[in-house]
Amino acid sequence: MSKPLVFPALAQFVAATTGRNMTKAAYVAVAIGFVMMLVLTVAPAYEAAHRWVDATLWACLGFFVFEWVVRLRHASLTQRGWGYALSGRGLVDAVAALAIPLALALGADPKSAWLLCALWMLKVVPGVPGLRQLRRVLVLESGPLLSVLVIFLMVLFLASVAEYYLEHDVQAATFGSVPAALWWAVVTLTTVGYGDVVPITVLGRLVAAVVMICGLGVFGLWTGILATGFAAETRRDNFLKTWESVSKVPFFAALGPAAIADVTHMLRTMDLPARTMIIRKGQAGDCMYFIAAGEVEVDLPGKKVRLGEGAFFGEMALLGNNLRSANITTTRVSRLLVLDLVDFRLLMARHPDLAETIDAEANRRALENK
Repeated sequence: MSKPLVFPALAQFVAATTGRNMTKAAYVAVAIGFVMMLVLTVAPAYEAAHRWVDATLWACLGFFVFEWVVRLRHASLTQRGWGYALSGRGLVDAVAALAIPLALALGADPKSAWLLCALWMLKVVPGVPGLRQLRRVLVLESGPLLSVLVIFLMVLFLASVAEYYLEHDVQAATFGSVPAALWWAVVTLTTVGYGDVVPITVLGRLVAAVVMICGLGVFGLWTGILATGFAAETRRDNFLKTWESVSKVPFFAALGPAAIADVTHMLRTMDLPARTMIIRKGQAGDCMYFIAAGEVEVDLPGKKVRLGEGAFFGEMALLGNNLRSANITTTRVSRLLVLDLVDFRLLMARHPDLAETIDAEANRRALENK
């Protein structure tokens, strides 16, 4: 029989910190440590409160060392010690825990060593969903992005050679070699335009104009590729979330994968808090709803009916009278799948069995309302 843990709070922390995402305490430690590092570089502020700054930095470091040791021990107990230690997450945790102590042990100046607190920001990266999405987009769009990079480098070097040939006789100090002309090419192609190096010959300025236009085109291509990749990734994520919600609705349980995919393309998800009115009596109906999670309350004359997960509502306005017959509100946090009128008719045409089920339910509810 195992002994009860003496420190429940510590046990909860250990359970939380061995998970995939950062704990709230880790986010707080990163934020406080980064602020203290900034104060460390401001001489008057550090001199006034150097004891507090040093104590806070050491406390944050101690937290990250403890967190790393706990995760390493937990991974070792589950036979995944090396897997965690060599993973991206494990390496980031190790750097956060060991970089500063190693710098101090090797004789680095304390103020310089504590600048390595900036590496603690890397711990935030795995917990940011947008960054994971960016990584997927970069991997999927690596081909087009590399193609544009090749174009960028070609224009960069060709422009450097051209400006060297056209300008080195009149501006030997700034265009005396192709590597020297590269600075001008980089500044011009990236449209920064410092103005410290400027062609003065007619042909040199003509080349500069072409390079500036190419710079706009290259970065426009990169932006378009990334925007298209993000849009496709967002559609994919939304499709998967909607698929998961659709597959949980008993009404669609009898459909095959192809039919569920067809329905998923038609539906859109809606997450609503509690006590939110979805339908108001007397309004024109242009969509129906399926309850993927949560519960709604239908306010009928003389009674109130609650519909739970898997039920649907709003179909009566689409089948007959297009006016809503009751007020409907959520009773708790709910996720709804919305089917618009045009897609409703298309779905009924493609799947007659669903049409019969919806029609039968609508007739049943009409009789109950009477």
